[in-house]
Amino acid sequence: MVSVNLQSKDHRDLLDIIDRLRAKGLSRDIALPEIIVCGDQSAGKSSVLEAISGISFPTKSTLCTQFATELVLRRYATAGVKVSITPGPDRSAQEKKRLAQFNYDVDIKHPDLRLAIEAARVAMGLSESDFATDTLRVELSGPNQPHLTLVDLPGLYRASDKDQTAGGAAIVKKMVRGYMKRPRSIILAVVSAKSEFVLQDVTELAREVDPRGLRTLGLITKPDLLERGSESESSYVEMARNENVVLKLGWHVLKNRNFEMRDASSSERDRAEEKYLSEGLWASVDPACLGIHALRPRLSEVLKQQILRQLPSLVEDVEARILDCQHHLARLGASRGSLAEQRRYLHHIGEQFSMLIRASLDGSYNDPFFGSAEQEDGYQKRVRAVVQNRLAQFAEDMRLHGENRVILEEPNKSALQKGQICRSDYLEHVKDLMRRNRGTELPGTFNPLLVGQLFAEQCKPWKMIALAVKDSILETVHRAIETILEHLVVDEIADNLIRLVCGTLHRVEKELDDKVHELLEPHSSFHPITYNHYLTDNVQKAQARRIQRQFEQIFTNHFDDKIDARTILAAFTKRIEVDPERSGCESAIDYMQAYYKVAIKRFIDDIGVLAIEACLLRKLPSLFDAATVYDLTDDDVRSLAAESEETTRTRAQYQEKLNVLEEGLHDLKRLNQHHSTREPGSEGVSSETSEVNGKFVSGTSSESEPVDEMPAEDEVQF
Repeated sequence: MVSVNLQSKDHRDLLDIIDRLRAKGLSRDIALPEIIVCGDQSAGKSSVLEAISGISFPTKSTLCTQFATELVLRRYATAGVKVSITPGPDRSAQEKKRLAQFNYDVDIKHPDLRLAIEAARVAMGLSESDFATDTLRVELSGPNQPHLTLVDLPGLYRASDKDQTAGGAAIVKKMVRGYMKRPRSIILAVVSAKSEFVLQDVTELAREVDPRGLRTLGLITKPDLLERGSESESSYVEMARNENVVLKLGWHVLKNRNFEMRDASSSERDRAEEKYLSEGLWASVDPACLGIHALRPRLSEVLKQQILRQLPSLVEDVEARILDCQHHLARLGASRGSLAEQRRYLHHIGEQFSMLIRASLDGSYNDPFFGSAEQEDGYQKRVRAVVQNRLAQFAEDMRLHGENRVILEEPNKSALQKGQICRSDYLEHVKDLMRRNRGTELPGTFNPLLVGQLFAEQCKPWKMIALAVKDSILETVHRAIETILEHLVVDEIADNLIRLVCGTLHRVEKELDDKVHELLEPHSSFHPITYNHYLTDNVQKAQARRIQRQFEQIFTNHFDDKIDARTILAAFTKRIEVDPERSGCESAIDYMQAYYKVAIKRFIDDIGVLAIEACLLRKLPSLFDAATVYDLTDDDVRSLAAESEETTRTRAQYQEKLNVLEEGLHDLKRLNQHHSTREPGSEGVSSETSEVNGKFVSGTSSESEPVDEMPAEDEVQF
């Protein structure tokens, strides 16, 4: 990690960039590096914040904090205070505008936030027991301030009283847990020495969200309330040494103002703290872990290091959010106040729709819209892949389930399954049909129409299988159309466009239905027709296999006898001299089965090529294109593309967020490049602190460091 001087301009710029992103409410979308101050209501958080900043915060005896407070500390030659409100995400646009205008003047000579916090509570419309998602932002500058940003959260509590409800306790706990869960947050867990460590809610939450203690810094308060030399004091001293509850960032100790020192100045408070912590068991603790003078630079260093560690991933997150904003703005489109702008907008959407549909049909899935093929939604967007797989399954279903009866050669009749029939039984069925359909044919032959009748009976399942694949592919197409339009435009326009496109698609569906029934009709109504020579080949092969089986049976029956050619020939001749009627039935079955093999292959291809491809897929890109938009009436254009006030506001919000993100990204990349190209100094070392054995050792106090000049008015305003 590259060193950045704790009070340098680089350090200030580093924090300012993060704060600008946070001030615009982006911390709700992006996990920003921050130090969050958490603790029970009686832990002394307010006293900690007062010691760090030198400004008075309300205590439990005066006012309970009901919202998060961002404390932004910056070192400048000129002192200043600015108090504002960042509205929560659940506020309406009107409320956000009103709260964003909140500003409270604080007397810089006698800074006290108690009245400002009360004014903010009133502005937020909170009762005594309510909690808000709004954030109070306090920006404080001065020659003695460190470069530091803290987020103070409402204190945790369990018991309810007239001012605090049990429901409020659950709300606070949920809020604190939410902040703690943010992966880039440093948890400053304030623990009161007055209470048992294990009984304080903040310790339970910290263990829950950070079980390995990697990003938690413990802060022990009220050590003066422990009896000197007691077991409790020894336990907390061990903790301060990081020997009991071990945290990677370690522990720190502060002595709070007691009642007698409530009116003492900051310097008097600091001297009293320094004297107390230099005596007794506390004198055995590393000075870098004691007192406010060591805490300020330590927190500043911890936050700085966290930001520098997180810079690369933070840049990636900001880039992702920029892409998200750009996508939403693309869906919203340009401003559409006039008819010409509305028609131009629809023309652009038509081009995009046709492009994505064509890409999904061509198997060109390079556009980010298609996402990952490993995810189900990404696969469903790949129309060609879904159709190809569905048609392959259709071919398999036809092969396995296309026959009304599966004719088996003399199997064990008790083992026959549903839809199966042995050839001898089927032969009797055909013989009965042949008798009922006799024409002028000679004995031993059959009426040619019999083959058509047998085939029409055998291919009955084709209709159900074909309609099923047609409906499945239509469902895929509908889903793809809706997904593409929802990707391209906002919901209020997407619904109208989906109805328009699906209306056109309905006509295409009718043509597809007609084509499927047209392809089915010859196989159920016409006599068999084919000029494929494989028909006679299949008949001859079937007859040859049957004769071979007969010969094998005869040979097996006479194998034990004395081999005599005359005997074998006589047996074979007797076997093949069947009655003419049976011979005709056998031949009819052979022709029906041979024709079935030819017809099923043709039908499978016809459904895929002549129906699905020609009547459906080929027509999808033209469902909504430039020609469609050109044919729309002016009224249709207005009803489809007119812009609501909500859309106008949403576009402005996304554009504002995009501007902030792009500015922040530029600054973050600049800082990232700057720090990666600077001469490497000591790892994580600054002019104020150095890290030794995992602990920060303080050098000269921040008050003695040089201060930056107050920035220009457009940089920071108080």
